[in-house]
Amino acid sequence: MLRPGLGALSGLLAGFAALATAELASVPVRREAGPVTAVGGAVIDRTPAAVKDFAIRTFGSNDKLALQVGIVTILGLFAIGLGLLALRRQAVGSAGVMVFGVIGALAAAGRPDGGPLDALPSLLGAVVGAGVLYLLSGFLATPVPSDSEQAPPQGSFDRRRFVLAATAAAAASAAAGVTGQRLNAAGGAEAVASRRAVRLPPPASPARPVPRGADLKVPGMRPFVTPNAKFYRVDTALVVPRVDATRWRLRIHGKGVSRPLTVTFDDLLSRELIERDVTLTCVSNEVGGPYVGNARWIGVRLADLLREAGVRPPSKGGPSDQLVARSVDGMTIGSPVETVMDGRDAMLAVGMNGEPLPFDHGFPVRMLVPGLYGYVSACKWIQDIELTTFDDYDVYWVKRDWAREAPIKTQSRIDTPKPFAEVERGTVPVAGVAWAQHKGISRVEVRVDGGEWHTARLGAEDSEDTWRQWVWEWPATSGSHTLEVRATDREDRTQTGKRVGTVPDGATGWHSVVVQVP
Repeated sequence: MLRPGLGALSGLLAGFAALATAELASVPVRREAGPVTAVGGAVIDRTPAAVKDFAIRTFGSNDKLALQVGIVTILGLFAIGLGLLALRRQAVGSAGVMVFGVIGALAAAGRPDGGPLDALPSLLGAVVGAGVLYLLSGFLATPVPSDSEQAPPQGSFDRRRFVLAATAAAAASAAAGVTGQRLNAAGGAEAVASRRAVRLPPPASPARPVPRGADLKVPGMRPFVTPNAKFYRVDTALVVPRVDATRWRLRIHGKGVSRPLTVTFDDLLSRELIERDVTLTCVSNEVGGPYVGNARWIGVRLADLLREAGVRPPSKGGPSDQLVARSVDGMTIGSPVETVMDGRDAMLAVGMNGEPLPFDHGFPVRMLVPGLYGYVSACKWIQDIELTTFDDYDVYWVKRDWAREAPIKTQSRIDTPKPFAEVERGTVPVAGVAWAQHKGISRVEVRVDGGEWHTARLGAEDSEDTWRQWVWEWPATSGSHTLEVRATDREDRTQTGKRVGTVPDGATGWHSVVVQVP
């Protein structure tokens, strides 16, 4: 059993050597060209929308970590298999390592933001990994030299040489991997320094102070303003892009653009800035889900930039009805030109809650459009805006069966009591948030066990683009009870109780929680 075990170890060491070499080789190319990141991105690109939704529901913001762990686990199992295969067919096992290198290379080069050079780290890693496996499996097949004329025992091998070679391979791989990680991390140092150097100018159009009473401060309820560190993150980037603001450029071009623009980060800061409180919502947010947050954003009106480039909305004779925003990681997001230019505070944001955008949320510049789900409006790490039509071009999510246009649906959520909580008899505050961005919330109602609806008390309204807190004082009685909530927007539309999933344009239904009263 010793020899098969060492064969499996040989496969793992070969896999480790391949990944470590690829990590080091990605330094002169780019960090995203590493095989785990490249294959993970390819998996995300090819995963059906329903599976993506399942991953977000199951793992939340850890969905990318779960994917990376899964990829490494699968690679480890295949490496063990190739190590065992190499005991019998040394060349075939080593060739198997090369096959996985080719898969990684194709995945890296085929990414939306990839290129031919992105294939190099995976290929170099595969060559080294194949060589390590060939060497180690060769030692396991080599009989122990004998000083006597008697032939060495069947199945014997030179353990000492194997141990020395395996130790050397592990040490060299560890050194390569650590060096690659450190150099890749250092590669983002300029971006970090550029963010630290940013001083956001005072906005020409500041946000109004949050009105007194907007935050009801009910224990167990989310605050009115979501801190940056707790703001939800849903995107496809396995490695968060680190963009140097001093080198960042945004190009505006395409159909109906009579004066193409290229702007720098300093150009944006020198323009008239607006500051607004806006609630963002992800289309993957299930009824009662956590993927909604409210922040104070500062940025440049997107419509002003588009008009400067000569863009006209379709209602005024413009030939383009879709704005395609492209991220540095290759993501494409399509927004209706008419909506972006209808007077709402669509912006290219440079700041969030009083500081430059965090890297997780799009530094140096992201786009946001109040009233639209993020997948059709909130391009992070934006670097390109192309004017086109919905008929001419399908963006990333539309190709994966999501709707082309997706206004946010009126929704509400119970934050307290929590599901299956045990509460005392008597007056119990039932509280939460409701949102209908760019329409506003006019009423929230709560009912118990399918009974009559009771009107909740609303927190003060900041703007039609932000959520509103609400609370209803429930006279709780003993037993198990189901609490439900529904909201009505300022267009007098009450959210439907019909439960529909998130695909293709957002979930519907009333949020409910079951609680126990002793």
